[in-house]
Amino acid sequence: MKKILIANRGEIALRIMNTCHQMGIETVAVYSDADSDMPFVKEATYAFNIGEPAVNKSYLRSEIILELAKNEDVDGIHPGYGFLSENADFARSVMEAGIIFIGPDPDTIDLMGDKIVSRKTMLDAGVAVVPGSEEGTSTLEEAVRLAESMGYPVMLKASGGGGGIGMVRCENEQALAKSFGSTKARAKAYFGSEEVFVEKYINNARHVEVQVFGDNYGNIVHLFERDCSIQRRHQKVVEESPSPFLSDSAKQKMYDTAIKAATAVNYRNAGTIEFIVDEQENFYFLEMNTRLQVEHPVTEGVTGLDLVKWQILVARGEKLPLAQTDIQQKGHAIEFRLYAEDPKSFLPSPGIMEEFTWKEFQGIRVDAGYASRSTVTPYYDPMIAKCIIYGDTRKESLERAEQFFKGLTIKGIKTNAPLFKGILKDPDFINGNYSTSFLTNKTLITE
Repeated sequence: MKKILIANRGEIALRIMNTCHQMGIETVAVYSDADSDMPFVKEATYAFNIGEPAVNKSYLRSEIILELAKNEDVDGIHPGYGFLSENADFARSVMEAGIIFIGPDPDTIDLMGDKIVSRKTMLDAGVAVVPGSEEGTSTLEEAVRLAESMGYPVMLKASGGGGGIGMVRCENEQALAKSFGSTKARAKAYFGSEEVFVEKYINNARHVEVQVFGDNYGNIVHLFERDCSIQRRHQKVVEESPSPFLSDSAKQKMYDTAIKAATAVNYRNAGTIEFIVDEQENFYFLEMNTRLQVEHPVTEGVTGLDLVKWQILVARGEKLPLAQTDIQQKGHAIEFRLYAEDPKSFLPSPGIMEEFTWKEFQGIRVDAGYASRSTVTPYYDPMIAKCIIYGDTRKESLERAEQFFKGLTIKGIKTNAPLFKGILKDPDFINGNYSTSFLTNKTLITE
């Protein structure tokens, strides 16, 4: 591949460009009117405006993006995450046009993108799943019956969902009835189907995922785990590896299960098997993300590998660069997702960042989509950067993270940096004693 179009924006577009340019590959950026002055547009070899700010008039215009790719004679398209990354129809269209789609097979995207179908697939493969409905439902009566059969609390989820969208915890029948209609509406709006399903809610659960990688020759490896339990609105904000909670034996069982799950669907390229883990270290398949994850730098930190480079190598037909026994996990990495949002309400805080600077020192990596004087618009996800901190030990990573946030300066907009400062001082977090309800149970903002 000599030229790759990146069907995305912001920090992930820059991240992909960085690897492409290191590999001698030209890059094509696509951008909306709102993003014309963004750093990723300036960094690309070529850049083209594809429409108005709204995503359905720009970044989701698959036919315009594909036509541009043909006109520019690109060899491959990298979708990043979000937008078109798990759109099987887009992947098929790319491949039918004779262009390489840098991701998994479209049939696999379809299979694992439907929560009901993926649960059945995993059960057939002998992988334990969270207790829940075997079929999707569109009626409240059926949802109530299912919830009563497994006991409250339950999670109401969009069958085609992801990223925490269309997920509601229901403590009782009244809460389920109140949320059912709005969850169906969100499922329809975001994923094209109003089908939902009911799943048992596991108290004090951890959210742990395993990075997997497969090639076109049947080789599948894992790249260890990431603990993603620090969440707000069911969306991750802090991820780390290794997990400070799991025992070595539980981790190995989880790795083996992730390989089994990926093998069951003949997986290729980068993917993530996500698990819910209870207090006794029992774990259950939650979903598979058929794309590069936001938090992939955590894995890069502890393995020393470039996952985007691996994606490109596999997409162009090469075997995985390393066998399982050659992949090592060293040190400790933590990622903090820096958002333009009110740290107390988590509501977006768009505006002009008058200043965005930090002090550089050992063990710090910042994947930023914005720079000083950049405008954070209300049209897209408000994440402005990923702050990845690495150390030889978890203790060293936490110390470096605290030092990093002391030296971080952001003016002009609100961010969740104060939240991270509070998390880093919390005894439970310091001791690795936290669950997915961590942020809902604490007051951490001190400034």
